[in-house]
Amino acid sequence: MSKFLQGTIILIIAGLITRVLGFVNRIVVARMIGDEGVGLYMMAVPTLVLVITLTQLGLPVAISKLVAEAEALGDRHKIKKILVVSLSITCTLSILFTLGLILFAPVVAKTFFTDSRTIYPLLAIIPVIPIIAVSSVIRGYFQGKQQMKPAAYSQIIEQVVRITLIAVCTKAFLPYGIEYAAAGAMLSSVFGELASLFYMVFMFKRKKKVTVRRKFFASLHAGKDTFFDLMRIALPTTGSRMIGSISWFLEPIVVAQSLAIAGVATAVATKQYGELTGFALPLLMLPSFVTVSLSTSLVPAISESLAQNQMKQIEYRLHQALRLSFVTGGLAVVVLYVFANPVMELMYGSDKAAIFVKVMAPFFIFYYFQGPLQAVLQALDLAKAAMINSFIGAAVKTSLIFLLATQPNLGIMGAGLAIVVGMMLVTLLHLSTVMKQITYKLHVFEYLRSFSVMGISGFTGHFAYMNLFTSIPLSLRTVLSIALTSFVYVLFLLLFRLITREELNRFSVLRYFKRK
Repeated sequence: MSKFLQGTIILIIAGLITRVLGFVNRIVVARMIGDEGVGLYMMAVPTLVLVITLTQLGLPVAISKLVAEAEALGDRHKIKKILVVSLSITCTLSILFTLGLILFAPVVAKTFFTDSRTIYPLLAIIPVIPIIAVSSVIRGYFQGKQQMKPAAYSQIIEQVVRITLIAVCTKAFLPYGIEYAAAGAMLSSVFGELASLFYMVFMFKRKKKVTVRRKFFASLHAGKDTFFDLMRIALPTTGSRMIGSISWFLEPIVVAQSLAIAGVATAVATKQYGELTGFALPLLMLPSFVTVSLSTSLVPAISESLAQNQMKQIEYRLHQALRLSFVTGGLAVVVLYVFANPVMELMYGSDKAAIFVKVMAPFFIFYYFQGPLQAVLQALDLAKAAMINSFIGAAVKTSLIFLLATQPNLGIMGAGLAIVVGMMLVTLLHLSTVMKQITYKLHVFEYLRSFSVMGISGFTGHFAYMNLFTSIPLSLRTVLSIALTSFVYVLFLLLFRLITREELNRFSVLRYFKRK
């Protein structure tokens, strides 16, 4: 099995585990602090992501790409300079942005979010900035060497520690108010990231083939060319992520202001935003652990193929990634659309946010394609094109949020529709850019057969839920209906030759671990 497939499978397994654990985390938070508390929590998260994006400066992708190229040439001295320069940049930036967030958190909370209570979760996330700054460099190093286990295990450790502490931290602060409870939930994330960093540092010391501390400043002084190599990739990459982060940072601000114009009270707006971004969107994004894993593995794999001028291999890897994205994403779309109400009821004790899931789910197949396409663009040194595409999508999304969410008959649903339009636009622009760069053909009839499979399995699942399992408890009724839907989906994938038994064996988790 190739390094690409091995790394992808490891990350998929870890992604599945961490997403499931993450949902346990969200369920605990939702049941303890309610819709309004989740709204406060989710309003602070985009600020955290924006500051982290600024701190990382797109370096994880750049490190992964350059380390992969240096590894292919056997240049260990270059790898050391990459690490030294990257650590110097991220540590310096983390100090600056930590101080900046401390100073401007009150202004952001009161003026932009229109809810001054968000200052507490904003302040609670500050310690995580320098932690992620260091861990992202080490993670990029391992990904460049196509060693995915350290990154995968660190994600699991982070989620386990977070879930272990989430109830303790939230419950400890809850008597002081839901804003303090939301801050407590943020603190559990800090402890989780810290545990993840300790593990990453331990594995780096254990597996490293370069010494970072020895002659650190000498390597830094000699790293001028390395700095420019990193920036050549990192700046366009961070530009693309920056656009996404700024867009996400502006999203709760524009939504809050738009709902205010539509006549929605501040507390109600916070609650509705919590339902959309704290309940519905995480469920819709759950299947993306597959595409995120593929994207992480694609960058070093395609960079290595590009360095060796193996264009056919690049096309093959892209086709592999898009096929797996569609197979997994298609089943997710069917399950989320058909079973939105019972799933939300079982997870959160309420299905109020299910309408968002049902409306947005059919379009989220585009989201599952977006990650692999962007990874290919980055590996092909087309990060600038990805940045432009992201900017166009973000501008359209933000404009539509204001146009639609200000309409009283749409309100928060207008924000959901705007998010979907922006997401679809970026994916289509990424696909267009990739097809201009490499000779990749879209297998139209293959996709049409896939949509047919989605329709058949969706109808079967709906029929089973409404007619076959009506006399049993909701939880068992939902599980059995989803299991039947999944079985029919895989069966028709095989019948329509969209996947083969050999491919199922290649991606079999049990078979992979038996080989190990």
